[in-house]
Amino acid sequence: MFKIIVFVPEDAISRVKDALFQAGAGNIGDYSHCCWQVLGKGQFLPGEHSQPAIGSRGNICEVSEYRLETVCDGSCIKSALTAMLDAHPYETPAYEVLEIKSLEHF
Repeated sequence: MFKIIVFVPEDAISRVKDALFQAGAGNIGDYSHCCWQVLGKGQFLPGEHSQPAIGSRGNICEVSEYRLETVCDGSCIKSALTAMLDAHPYETPAYEVLEIKSLEHF
C-alpha cells in the first residue's frame, strides 16, 4: 500500500480527486473515495523556460492549494499517478509517494 500526497490548486481539486479514484486510489477496506485534504497557500517562481498554468515567468506566485492525501494499492499505483498527473493543471506538480506498512508487516 502507498500514500499519495499532492498539492492541487483549489479550482482543480475535484478533477484530480476524481482521476485518482477512477484509477483505483482511495480504497480502504470496504470504503472507497477515501482521502484527506487541507487548504493552504503554495508559492513558486516560474523560470524563464516554464509554461505556468497560474502566474507568469519571473514573478513569485502565491496560490490557494489543497494538500491532498490518499492511499493506493501497489497494483494500481502507476495508473493512479499517471491519472493524477494528467488531471493536474500544473506543468510540474509537487507530489510524494510513501510506502505504508500495516501491522502484519511487524
